[in-house]
Amino acid sequence: MDALAAKAVRTDGDAAGRRAVLVGLIGQGIRLSRTPLMHESEGRAQGLPYIYRLLDTDCMGDPPPSLDELVRSAERFGFCGFNVTFPYKQEILPLLDELSPTARDLGSVNTVVLRDGRRVGHNTDMWGFRESFRTGMSGAARDSVLLLGAGGAGVAVAFALLEIGAGRLLVHDVDKVRADALVARLTARFGGGRAELAGDVARAVRRADGIVNATPVGMSKSPGIPLPATLLRATHWVADIVYVPLETELLSRAREVGCRTLSGEGMAVHQAVRAFEHFTGIAPDADRMKATFAAFDGRPAHAGGGS
Repeated sequence: MDALAAKAVRTDGDAAGRRAVLVGLIGQGIRLSRTPLMHESEGRAQGLPYIYRLLDTDCMGDPPPSLDELVRSAERFGFCGFNVTFPYKQEILPLLDELSPTARDLGSVNTVVLRDGRRVGHNTDMWGFRESFRTGMSGAARDSVLLLGAGGAGVAVAFALLEIGAGRLLVHDVDKVRADALVARLTARFGGGRAELAGDVARAVRRADGIVNATPVGMSKSPGIPLPATLLRATHWVADIVYVPLETELLSRAREVGCRTLSGEGMAVHQAVRAFEHFTGIAPDADRMKATFAAFDGRPAHAGGGS
């Protein structure tokens, strides 16, 4: 939050009278995030003075400031809002004044709007994953799906999967208490028999049509694979919400055995589309934001995400 950002807040807006937008992303290990460029490029295309800052707690000393301190700083510097990512999507909840219905159902927030002295939490992850799956996994069998990870992102993915017709969701997390809590939340929302705890990953993989990784494992700062690759079969489809790198070890190994795969690109783009609208009140061009995302890898603007 430097002098340039503070100055941007005081800008009266462009010739069209649109006010400046200062937003950011609070998270840990997010230096490679593609979100700032997606937002800023779309802001320019819409004629908005638009600044998106990374607030990476890995770069803020030891110990880093608390989440409460970061939120207060964002308010003092005139932020219109901010996105929230790992590991703060649930920790942010007690710091907010209001939750959207979706955020309340999920108990997880990835977008906070600061307006009229109030902090309003939204969740665009669920919609982002749902849109990504709809366009990139059309026709995929989902009688039984294994979800790895029951944190903030995992909750959003779980709700999305059950809303789009997954018959049964098998939930696994290294933190059994967290996995139990998610199963209970899903049961309350969707009824009995739709979600269950998956303690034995190997057994769950054998039962599953598809597998979704909603853990940080596979990220650049947490390399690796969230389950033994030897469990994968060509009959599985495999999705990963990680997008840095876009080609995770999980997806690479899944392709080697012939699995249909879905990268984290679609979810990253679609959640950003909805967040941009929350911040600005303007519907962005989703294809344009997708093209900006693809440009990181030198891919053509028409390149599809996860298909």
